[in-house]
Amino acid sequence: MRTSPYSIRLDEDLRKSLEREAAIEDRSPAQLAVRAIRMMLESKAAKRAAIDAAVEKADLGKFITADEMNAWIDSWDTENELSAPTASGQSNSQ
Repeated sequence: MRTSPYSIRLDEDLRKSLEREAAIEDRSPAQLAVRAIRMMLESKAAKRAAIDAAVEKADLGKFITADEMNAWIDSWDTENELSAPTASGQSNSQ
């Protein structure tokens, strides 16, 4: 993959932390910065895709209501723990 230079400004503490971590990993600070940026962008893309998929399901009327989700979470670590709720075809008006 072709690369091109890109300049960023870091505050002194962040620069020192990056350089310390790079020394520990025997990598260049630039390699760590690229990896961190790539991971952040991949994470944001995955989150956006999950939100888009959830919105599509909700638009089809398939979703878990807040009440169902809260009841399930409230039951955690109790003697009457509920099964995880499943998406249903309920409408938002119910």
